Amino acid sequence: MDRPLLVYTTFPDVDTALSIGETLVRDGLIACINVLPGMRSVYAWKEAVEHGEEAVGILKTRKGLQDKVHQALKDRHPYETPVIFFIEPSGADAATLDWLIGETSGG
Repeated sequence: MDRPLLVYTTFPDVDTALSIGETLVRDGLIACINVLPGMRSVYAWKEAVEHGEEAVGILKTRKGLQDKVHQALKDRHPYETPVIFFIEPSGADAATLDWLIGETSGG
């Protein structure tokens, strides 16, 4: 059976995160996106220290869709170099995993 996969990324704002997330849900690539608004960031970019406010996106999918989700995010993401981390949980509640697999079986 396929394993769960969490994808961590950031967006410039909540509306962008929700729009991209909805597209990925409708395409069957993710079962869910959680959007956390109001994250403040300090980061290095092109030899400068930048400050910004972003929204965090945590996407729930399965390992078998990692490449498709990665490409879909890169194709739709407004950042030149989006942060995209793949996090493999060590396990999941059986009902949660069933839901996740069921909702992404068309991706």
